[in-house]
Amino acid sequence: MLKVKNVLLLVIAGLFLLNAAGCDVTEKACTKKPCEKKASLKEGCMKKPCEKKVSICAFEQNKRLGRGINMGNALDAPREGEWGVTIKEEYFKIMKDAGFDSVRIPCRWSAHSLNEPPYTIDPVFMKRVDWAVNCALAQKLPVMLNIHHYNEFNLDPKGQKAKYLALWSQIAEHFKDYPDTLMFELLNEPRTKLTPKVWNKMMLESLALVRKSNPNRTIVIGSGDNNIIEHLKDLHIPEDDRNIIVTIHSYDPLELTHQGADWITRYDSSKWMGTKWTGTAAEKKAITDKFDTAAAWGKKHNRPINLGEFGAYEKADMESRARWTKFVADTAVERGMSFHYWEFCAREFGLYDQQTKSFRKPLLDAVLPKK
Repeated sequence: MLKVKNVLLLVIAGLFLLNAAGCDVTEKACTKKPCEKKASLKEGCMKKPCEKKVSICAFEQNKRLGRGINMGNALDAPREGEWGVTIKEEYFKIMKDAGFDSVRIPCRWSAHSLNEPPYTIDPVFMKRVDWAVNCALAQKLPVMLNIHHYNEFNLDPKGQKAKYLALWSQIAEHFKDYPDTLMFELLNEPRTKLTPKVWNKMMLESLALVRKSNPNRTIVIGSGDNNIIEHLKDLHIPEDDRNIIVTIHSYDPLELTHQGADWITRYDSSKWMGTKWTGTAAEKKAITDKFDTAAAWGKKHNRPINLGEFGAYEKADMESRARWTKFVADTAVERGMSFHYWEFCAREFGLYDQQTKSFRKPLLDAVLPKK
């Protein structure tokens, strides 16, 4: 009897020691270390979130993105604040509380890195992006992080190729241990000399590079010529890489969404002033035809589709803006797409007014179901 008691004591002591070492002795037999606590809003978003290595398909990831919003005109400006937006920690809670599912964070890495080898990213900027990503993840908002406004790359793909790849090498390495709720978008709106054909080659190289350090990261890839739907047919993604979401952008008709936009150089946008969108059968069909094309492409290639940008400039009347925005958002959702409205709080397209600290309700109601 004494021997049995001694054996039992030894077993209990062993179990105690295993638990003290942080091991799960019930099912997983010490295969994983205990997860660190996620960074909270109160902690200033500076801690890395808990990594959970869960295999999840791109379609499930796209569902996570759901109805999202762009944190635009901030980190994608030449310098944060130059375009009227400096990110505040509270913005991510405001997004979450409003009902948004995810956030796309555009970043102009090219303006914060060396122009010669090794093309080092400014550590201050990296820290700022890190902070923004963690603020979003602390609010349980999945993040799509990209390279945005890399105009030099669009104009000189060959000359900027080394820098583009070096940027992704650094970004991918820095964020490699982040959870799968962080997704990488390889490039926003390739265009001009970065033609669909050239972009396919660059995309393959950057994808292979990112996969070295992030083999299980969900990657977002858009078509050439500003991510427009018409060029999906020219996009060639490796068949064996299934952890990819394909993104499109849609601002059609430009006469409505960009009327009076002074950054449009191909057209005289002042002539579009006063354009309305009333939701006629013809106006709706022009949109649904394109989205049907995108949905059919996604089905054919078995790829989930994200609508990464859509929105209407402030110079259009609010009724037309809200009516168009709701129809586009609903059209995307009906076809199984996630979306990110452009954008959160800049004056030109923003849903949220920084001065009144309130949402522009017609636009908010257009992108989110009423509570």
